[in-house]
Amino acid sequence: MSSLSRELVFLILQFLEEEKFKETVHKLEQESGFFFNMKYFEDEVHNGNWDEVEKYLSGFTKVDDNRYSMKIFFEIRKQKYLEALDKHDRPKAVEILVKDLKVFATFNEELFKEITQLLTLENFRENEQLSKYGDTKSARAIMLVELKKLIEANPLFRDKLQFPNLKNSRLRTLINQSLNWQHQLCKNPRPNPDIKTLFVDHSCGQPNGARAPSPANNPLLGSLPKAGGLPPLGAHGPFQPAPATVPAPLASWMSNPSTVTHPAVSGGSAIGLGASSIPAALKHPRTPPTNPSIDYPSADSDHISKRTRPLGISDEVNLPVNMLPITFPGHGHGHGQAFNVPDDLPKIVLRTLNQGSSPMSMDFHPVQQTLLLVGTNVGDIALWEVGSRERLILKNFKVWDLTACTMLLQGALVKDPGVSVNRVTWSPDGALFGVAYSRHIVQIYSYHGTDDVRQHLEIDAHVGGVNDLAFSYPNKQLCVITCGDDKTIKVWDAVSGAKQYTFEGHEASVYSVCPHYKENIQFIFSTALDGKIKAWLYDNLGSRVDYDAPGRWCTTMAYSADGTRLFSCGTSKEGDSAIVEWNESEGAVRRTYQGLRKRSSGVVQFDTTKNRFLAAGDDFSIKFWDMDNIQLLTTTDADGGLPSSPRIRFNRDGSLLAVSTSDNGIKILANSDGVRLLRTFENLSYDASRAEASKPTISPISPAVAAAAAAAASASAATSNGLADRSAPVVAIAGMNGDARSLGDVKPRISEETGEKSKIWKLTEINEPSQCRSVRLAENLRVTKISKLIFTNSGSAILALASNATHLLWKWQRNERNASGKATASVLPQLWQPASGILMTNDITDTNPEEAVPCFALSKNDSYVMSASGGKISLFNMMTFKMMATFMAPPPAATFLAFHPQDNNIIAIGMDDSSIQIYNVRVDEVKSKLKGHSKRITGLAFSHVLNVLVSSGADAQLCVWSTDGWEKQKARFLPVPAGRTTTAISDTRVQFHQDQLHFLLVHETQLAIYETTKLDCVKQWVPRESSASITNATFSCDSQLVYASFLDATVCIFNSASLRLRCRINPSAYLPSSISSSVHPLVIAAHPQEANQFALGLSDGGVHVFEPLESEGKWGVPQPIENGSASSTPAPAPTPVGATASEQAQR
Repeated sequence: MSSLSRELVFLILQFLEEEKFKETVHKLEQESGFFFNMKYFEDEVHNGNWDEVEKYLSGFTKVDDNRYSMKIFFEIRKQKYLEALDKHDRPKAVEILVKDLKVFATFNEELFKEITQLLTLENFRENEQLSKYGDTKSARAIMLVELKKLIEANPLFRDKLQFPNLKNSRLRTLINQSLNWQHQLCKNPRPNPDIKTLFVDHSCGQPNGARAPSPANNPLLGSLPKAGGLPPLGAHGPFQPAPATVPAPLASWMSNPSTVTHPAVSGGSAIGLGASSIPAALKHPRTPPTNPSIDYPSADSDHISKRTRPLGISDEVNLPVNMLPITFPGHGHGHGQAFNVPDDLPKIVLRTLNQGSSPMSMDFHPVQQTLLLVGTNVGDIALWEVGSRERLILKNFKVWDLTACTMLLQGALVKDPGVSVNRVTWSPDGALFGVAYSRHIVQIYSYHGTDDVRQHLEIDAHVGGVNDLAFSYPNKQLCVITCGDDKTIKVWDAVSGAKQYTFEGHEASVYSVCPHYKENIQFIFSTALDGKIKAWLYDNLGSRVDYDAPGRWCTTMAYSADGTRLFSCGTSKEGDSAIVEWNESEGAVRRTYQGLRKRSSGVVQFDTTKNRFLAAGDDFSIKFWDMDNIQLLTTTDADGGLPSSPRIRFNRDGSLLAVSTSDNGIKILANSDGVRLLRTFENLSYDASRAEASKPTISPISPAVAAAAAAAASASAATSNGLADRSAPVVAIAGMNGDARSLGDVKPRISEETGEKSKIWKLTEINEPSQCRSVRLAENLRVTKISKLIFTNSGSAILALASNATHLLWKWQRNERNASGKATASVLPQLWQPASGILMTNDITDTNPEEAVPCFALSKNDSYVMSASGGKISLFNMMTFKMMATFMAPPPAATFLAFHPQDNNIIAIGMDDSSIQIYNVRVDEVKSKLKGHSKRITGLAFSHVLNVLVSSGADAQLCVWSTDGWEKQKARFLPVPAGRTTTAISDTRVQFHQDQLHFLLVHETQLAIYETTKLDCVKQWVPRESSASITNATFSCDSQLVYASFLDATVCIFNSASLRLRCRINPSAYLPSSISSSVHPLVIAAHPQEANQFALGLSDGGVHVFEPLESEGKWGVPQPIENGSASSTPAPAPTPVGATASEQAQR
């Protein structure tokens, strides 16, 4: 069957689904074999409709197709057999044994005999292997988990488990377009054509001429519904629909299509077509008022509103001359997008978690980004490790100390003990989490890793419900902020529970709080159920502002991750919702985002991510917007099963999105980064189970059978590249113990890991250019050495500062070889210069190049770079290379630059006189001067979580400074490892881990991971005495790896959690033999989005970009960890100083 015929089947399936022809849908799925409906299959298994289960499967596979298929059918028939035995229906059991199970005897005769012997037992649970068999319902559920894994691993089901992403009623759209086209060809087009059949081409007949045959007596069209159910379709088509009632704003928009444009978009939008420059009429073309359009008859609107498979938005391109997609009542007109949907939105459903009660609030851990905290409508709280799908804790609501509660609360709980969770949230460092309940109470827990959760504080906070809770750091002290039905906001000490402030002034229940700070001013936004927004300082002097929120009812507020943009989402009592961005300085709405459903049945929740996207749970789906564009970007229904207003929550880096489901569950959606993150957990889980790999997938009952199956499994494991031998004569079939099954031999990730994992770990050595991807960037300037190197934040360019004070910028172009336009070692970039030909060259007046310490810092939006090479600090425009300003002439000279994470106008400048100056660019003023080092500053790093600045110097000293008052909090000298010597002035560099709590320290004698607040060294790696010194090192973008360069030109790659070596790149892999042996890397930089990509700046002026081979996908294999496994963050306890014996030998 051709691909177009296959696509036609999918269109028909969609049509049948929308028209509720349920049996026909599944019959066509089975007969075509194009789409395996996993949901339907699950339902049939749960209901025990075994004949239909096998019949449906038969459209996709047969028993003897491969070993996966064999296991699928065996599991189903075995379950059917056990259920017959459980009902004591011996004749039925014998029939199943003879007709269904005997086919498997040829593969494993002993197992078949064991199954047959179950007939002799009064209760088959007397068999040891089946002693844990529960009831029928639980056994089917356990089996279904196994079946899904087998189906997903079966190559026959490849590309058949995902339904194409189609616009709603795509077949109707195509028919409408065809009818419009046919009408355009009419010789005498009538203004209001009467379409009565699709059996012949449409033609407008003469007034007294022949008409198309009437379908009135045709049985095939007897059920054709009346016209009018579907909204009209118009887009440069020949027909205009009959006049209909249209909301005034929409009517005015439609009446002047050529003059309306979207509101201006802020610079830097990454969406394909700039919305500010494209008229709305081109994005969503409308039919002129004089040009009528056809309306193809459709199903009743009731059917439309009950579609069971909302398929989201198509990825196809809408050309300006094409028709508008069909829309449905309540869905608005903005669903057809004229730009590509970004790949970095989490839309792939990777996990489904069964919570057991309806989630009301969710929050990901700020550091361990796969830990999800959940609060439910029955007062339960749960902690999930979504990577392993494990629920670490589940706690029911319980008052810890009833005697400490008010009599009002005690009485209320006696009358009605029912309690709901209104809010759960983590503290900024993830050490605490808070729970706000619908009855008076706030409970604060401390978290100590894995499932170690301890009671910390219980506060009888408000009279009535506690509607929201947040953590904040006013006056450098962690506090808990709550609000409630008693119209107040309260601030509590997070350590002692003492009440510090009570803010009164709202005239209705306070619904939400949003603490924030700007320019060292701490404040709280609050919203109430009367629609009022107020702002409070920590001073008991009353509210500072009084705004009206859109909707004037339930409103929540949130800042973008960088704290620069404020948004709110509100729902009115009538169900109308609005998401807006605020202009804080004016207290006015800057923009209102379109696309929310009218008359929502619940309160819409929203969240922000990546300083770029907004998301909201609305209309049984998740809707996404670009912050700079009011039009809806895209939607997803997460494969269905969502409530009308699902709860949603992003993790910190936006790679995962948790969404509540209508069946008391949670779905975890992921983007490509999230997929890799969760696969890491799967691989770790798989590694842990390698010892079990020799066990048979289906455990036979007798020892003899077990031995035979183990031999088969071992033979399978020994095949080339670890792939399963599908032609193996002996097949291990799943055992009869339903709850102790293992599918190690059929998991598709085996092929990814085999060949890597051996019983004896071996360091991955890269000695040849063919063993990795690398490219040397071309340069046409006379450069002696690269002093500084950085990828731009967009990931599409590399900026270098050479020792001659000249900057070099390489850009990767978007083309057929590089569709993303991102930096890659597979494509050579262009050394970029503006048309003017000018270079970005630092001031070097009155400087000694040999003594100068080059430094630079790049703004977050890549628009300008601040740089110095021993002279004045220069500010360059990255687009034009023009020097915008110079300041701070030496002495002292700048040696390190770092932008403040919350304010690009604030720069920390390390000086060669050992001071650190906090400089405000906007007002050209030094705000603070920090003194604590004795030699020049060599490293600076900010933590926006801890609100500190860490500095390092040539004096081998570390200092921690508060960014609130710039006072020194802690200082420690770097211990030089025994047997190592260091130069008189040796650089010490620092870089924060992604968790913002730990940092990497780089010194020529060592690499170390430090905990910031106490400056404790928690991990350290020291090269052996005779090996080359470290020249530079950096975290990968996800902080899972550390890339380090050495004076002998080798590059080593470590696991950051353990600082264990996993891969070494030798000079021969990237340096030609003709190059001097003295050439070595001076600087190293990591790509901001690709964790396995890094670049080196060399002492000969060269820049090299590295990536692993596409077939490998990563740098080497981590060393096995004794007595446990490495975590994603540094371990809390110090490890012995120095490398392991094996590492010492290898370095």
